[in-house]
Amino acid sequence: MNKKAFIFDLDGVIVDTAKYHFLAWQKIAKELNIDFTLEHNELLKGVSRVRSLDIILELGNVEASQEDKDKWLIQKNEDYLTYLVDMNESEILPGVFTILKFLKEKNQPIALGSASKNARPILEKTGILSYFNVVVDGNDVTNAKPDPEVFLIAAKLLNISPENAIVFEDSVAGVQAANIGKMTSVGIGEATVLHEAKYIFKDFTEIDTDFIEELIKE
Repeated sequence: MNKKAFIFDLDGVIVDTAKYHFLAWQKIAKELNIDFTLEHNELLKGVSRVRSLDIILELGNVEASQEDKDKWLIQKNEDYLTYLVDMNESEILPGVFTILKFLKEKNQPIALGSASKNARPILEKTGILSYFNVVVDGNDVTNAKPDPEVFLIAAKLLNISPENAIVFEDSVAGVQAANIGKMTSVGIGEATVLHEAKYIFKDFTEIDTDFIEELIKE
């Protein structure tokens, strides 16, 4: 059987921790008298923590020293982690487990490719860490998406060429990263937003095992 690298983003693909990121960022923004809405939060999808803070400061036309930025970055992560304490398998998005289980049964290499620096604890808390042969997260990369670094490292660790890698992403930057890396991009979300992806599904409940079989055969 063909071997493909199946690479999953974390936030918005496997679990929905975006809501927790939003609450943590909103708390910082409120302290700085910056109006930060769910619409604004879309700008942070697939973006590093450092860049996310810069975007929020730009929204409020706030200038800050590096010392203040470092303090807020630590505060944001601490607040975010408090929301993760009670995470469990119920946080896995619908349909994801079915696909992970099928890929495991087919002996297909599976990787996580995420900007999150909390990827491992999240996978542990949701009980699916064992499904991943490789975990590449924000601790392992220097370049944020749309740079394909995170996905290229994952494919390399799986010993699979980029052309034989399939990436599941919910952000524009993530889809672009997969495309730049010469990988097959599968968008999870709205077609109007993720139109650059080769395939697009609203969520994993729309993806059946026949589609995965076809990806393996390609």
